[in-house]
Amino acid sequence: MSLLRDTPPFRADHVGSLLRPEPLLKARADFAAGRIKAEDLRRAEDEAIRSVVEAQRAAGLRTVTDGEFRRAAWHMDFIYRLGGVAPADEKINVRFRNEAGDIEFSTAALRVHDRVRLQETIFADDFAFLREAAEGTGLTPKLTIPSPNMVHYRGGPAAIDPDVYPDVEEFWSDLAAAYAEQVRRIAELGCTYLQFDDTSLAYLNDPEQRRMIRERGDDAEHLHLRYIQQINGALANRPEGLFVTTHMCRGNFRSSWTAEGGYDFVAEALFGELAVDGFFLEYDDHRSGGFEPLRFVPKGKMVVLGLVTTKRGALESKDDLKRRIEEASRHVPVEQLCLSPQCGFSSTVEGNVLTHDEQMAKLRLIVETAEEVWG
Repeated sequence: MSLLRDTPPFRADHVGSLLRPEPLLKARADFAAGRIKAEDLRRAEDEAIRSVVEAQRAAGLRTVTDGEFRRAAWHMDFIYRLGGVAPADEKINVRFRNEAGDIEFSTAALRVHDRVRLQETIFADDFAFLREAAEGTGLTPKLTIPSPNMVHYRGGPAAIDPDVYPDVEEFWSDLAAAYAEQVRRIAELGCTYLQFDDTSLAYLNDPEQRRMIRERGDDAEHLHLRYIQQINGALANRPEGLFVTTHMCRGNFRSSWTAEGGYDFVAEALFGELAVDGFFLEYDDHRSGGFEPLRFVPKGKMVVLGLVTTKRGALESKDDLKRRIEEASRHVPVEQLCLSPQCGFSSTVEGNVLTHDEQMAKLRLIVETAEEVWG
């Protein structure tokens, strides 16, 4: 009996971002230098997205994204389009790590300078184009957006203007309302598969991250409960027929990461209370911990095991993937499991350190393994 799924998340799935092709990178550089116009860049993005939709179809996937090709980064392109949120003058430095050493990433801090609100349906045109590009393929278009927690985690209390929000509960309420309206509008555009990308709920498993959270004045031991509440608030009135997943990442920039640690600290509340249909979880190396926290996953919820790394081009062994799926099934039934890469291949425009061919080989491996395990 086949256990392949007709609804998201699919047995063979992927997180969302894909390596930007060279012609698109060149078009971005030309636009930044003033050599081409915005409409020229848009045409280059359109062409690249049509091509990557076909590549995902050819790989055997059941879902398709636009590779996040219109974004510079997975989160800030969305967050800065929320009313009341803008880049700050200050910079923040984030340390990423890999086997070769450290990478320092500097970016603008954000500032909540006015009441948070939805001024437009964010990524509406982008999703409409993806839906059109996927028409007739039988693939389900997926939209990825940063979770509401990402508006808070980067800057914490210091990022919120106290004159705007003397009571921080009003900030949380406005943020949930803005996201709930975004969810409603995106569903109206025909979206049936939405993903909230979130680093906070994975970062908070790392004692070093919790130390930094305490030092800035937040309640590090309970912040994950607030964050779960925020996502649930955004989904409280989600339209029928909209499947929602969340992806929890420990950092993904040029094949490097930020946080370490298994899901143990957040697992009971996360899996038991978060009102999503499925969890995309990083499980590609020792930083992710063991599968034991999956014992808290209730019936009816799906776990997408990110066993295939996007940080290196070397192809995983199909037998090793099957063995790890079997290990995970000791803690949650195999019927509730799916397979994916551990993260996106290009969370920022720079991309991870592997080739397009290596990326596609990994996606095909996921499809083939899933068919052999659940087909």
